[in-house]
Amino acid sequence: MRRLRVDPAAPDPVSIAAAAAILRAGGLVAFPTETVYGLGADALDPAAVRRIFEAKGRPSFNPVIIHVANTEQARRLARRWPAHATRLANRFWPGPLTLVLPKDVAVPDIVTAGLDAVGIRVPAHPVALALLRAADLPVAAPSANRFTQLSPTTADHVAAAMGDRVDLLLDGGPATVGIESTVVDLTGPQPRLLRPGMVSVAELEELVGPLLHTAADPAGDAPRLSPGQVERHYAPRATLLLLTRAELEELADRRGRGETGRTSLGAVLYSDARAPQHSQVVRLPAQADGYASGLYAALHQLDAAGCDRILVELPPEEPQWNAVHDRLRRAAR
Repeated sequence: MRRLRVDPAAPDPVSIAAAAAILRAGGLVAFPTETVYGLGADALDPAAVRRIFEAKGRPSFNPVIIHVANTEQARRLARRWPAHATRLANRFWPGPLTLVLPKDVAVPDIVTAGLDAVGIRVPAHPVALALLRAADLPVAAPSANRFTQLSPTTADHVAAAMGDRVDLLLDGGPATVGIESTVVDLTGPQPRLLRPGMVSVAELEELVGPLLHTAADPAGDAPRLSPGQVERHYAPRATLLLLTRAELEELADRRGRGETGRTSLGAVLYSDARAPQHSQVVRLPAQADGYASGLYAALHQLDAAGCDRILVELPPEEPQWNAVHDRLRRAAR
């Protein structure tokens, strides 16, 4: 895999031009966004998008989000642009919000799992925006990892997961948001939340009124309107166990008495809770945004350390933690 280091604040135009040329030629470029690293291809070229699915081992029922440089480009990909889309785009773009809209005929079916709707967003990362402007085309870009596995928040994560499946990796340092975008469906009469993210329900409802919530993920191979609707997702190699503080400390006491064997343990904590003896511990911030920013990196770290099981202290059951809970529940299935 060819890898170019770029300044995340002021990306080198020569490196960006090289990446844009690969996209225009039908190749794959991994690049940083503020959420996670994306695996990009020309969204209007079905053969190029197919390479994404092949590289990731991604099933065809799981659509990919299209990234664009501005709202004008987004509107060209949508057959209909409702007033809610204008309100949300004006407030949250560039940023970690994806809007699902009726798709224009130019959008290939492979992008949308054959459905008549497409997810679009404008990322808030200087490298991503520079690449989109230089390529001058919409870029399909799911996370740059193998299907169901941990999303990458650094270039090293991409290199370890994707190997030589990618033509070029732009290394723009760690992602700042750290988990995938909020996804809102605007194809019906009332906006619907398809995937929680760090743009909160409360922020969305200030602009568009009450949101519908998807009751359950589609079953089996049924096409999805949005990524992130697969039962097991965002998962490390290690078994993930979600525990309350009391359960963690009970386990710590039992392991101290030698009752839990010699399994290699990792632990992700946000409080001063005690982890079992000899665990490899990563402590994350007690604020939802800081925790989200570091979550995947923590799980990558413990996977790389060879942990068989990773114990995660359950975060608070508060609205600002909804996206984190969603990722942890799917990773633990």
